[in-house]
Amino acid sequence: MNAPDPKADLHFYLQSARDALLWKFEGLSAYEVRRPLTPTGTNLLGLVKHVAGVELGYLGDTFGRPSGEPLPWLEDGAEANADMWANADESREYIVELYHRAWAHADATIDALALETIGTVPWWPSSRNEVTLHHAVVRVIADTHRHAGHADILRELTDGAVGMNRNNDSMAPGDAAWWAKHRRRLERTAEEAGRRA
Repeated sequence: MNAPDPKADLHFYLQSARDALLWKFEGLSAYEVRRPLTPTGTNLLGLVKHVAGVELGYLGDTFGRPSGEPLPWLEDGAEANADMWANADESREYIVELYHRAWAHADATIDALALETIGTVPWWPSSRNEVTLHHAVVRVIADTHRHAGHADILRELTDGAVGMNRNNDSMAPGDAAWWAKHRRRLERTAEEAGRRA
């Protein structure tokens, strides 16, 4: 067993979520990465735009380390939910590059400060807006993994591609026919349970 290194552990799980989220873009068109696939408009590019702002906020501004990145979609008076989709002028390349810059800025904060460092979350109520760096990093990891899970589903709905990451699909073995049969079985089970209820 290696000596404990909490920052390395936190960084590993943060980076794995970042990589998984961006991997879901590979091979998709500009339309497909923007396409809203849920009733609330959830889309792949919007998820990345959102988590870039999350990292810059929680692992930058909260600890007095503003990035200087203009994020007009998060300013007072911005359209509600503007961080969850990209307009036609915000290219995939722009959003991905912004996310990479957010990573670098967040990683620099994690490297520079002790995990016990106290920060102030500007958008939280003043009665409970102080957090440790450790808390903020865990929050960002949880949020990024949550959105990587959303991206898993969106990608499967887009073109059927599945998998946890580039090197591990984490799926049961089976071809398209096996999965179709499996899905039909689940549908029958759900119908039976519905009748019983």
